[in-house]
Amino acid sequence: MRVGVLAAQGAFLEHIAALRQLNVAADPVRLPRDLDELDALVIPGGESTSISRVMLDYDLTNAIRKRAAKGLPIWGTCAGMILLAKSISDGEKVEPLRLMDVTVRRNAFGRQVDSFEADLNVPAFADGPFHAVFIRAPLIEVVGKGVEVLARLPDGGIVAVKQRKLLGTAFHPELTDDLRFHRYFLELAGS
Repeated sequence: MRVGVLAAQGAFLEHIAALRQLNVAADPVRLPRDLDELDALVIPGGESTSISRVMLDYDLTNAIRKRAAKGLPIWGTCAGMILLAKSISDGEKVEPLRLMDVTVRRNAFGRQVDSFEADLNVPAFADGPFHAVFIRAPLIEVVGKGVEVLARLPDGGIVAVKQRKLLGTAFHPELTDDLRFHRYFLELAGS
């Protein structure tokens, strides 16, 4: 399996390292042609406005939409999840891919200083909670039909979802040593 990681901005190197720990070929994606031989794509966290602009400037937005229409599995973490969304409640400067039937709110928990960590109960993981890192994180406000909620905060806020072969997490699994979400995505992509 060959997984690409969008290298426009953000934590792409950390995702590549995590995937390689799982013995998966993982390469940066910077241009539309980099998508050609991929079996899956990760859109990492970072700054959603900057990533959106780079994607538009390099025609990656249309290229990713075309590959997604053909079934390319895609995982968006934090800003990447914002970009996967059908709509963004406060994102007038961001051009989403509109692939996942969710509405998200950017920076839902406040500024950088309001970043936090939390243990999440993820029913798909039978071996204990997942320690999640939230950095200027989004929150999923609305889920459409066909979207499965994978994890919530203790207050009920939705922070991880799946729709067909699309995965969205409001947090940064690549910033932990826990590879369960990376494994989960690889299993989803291979199914």
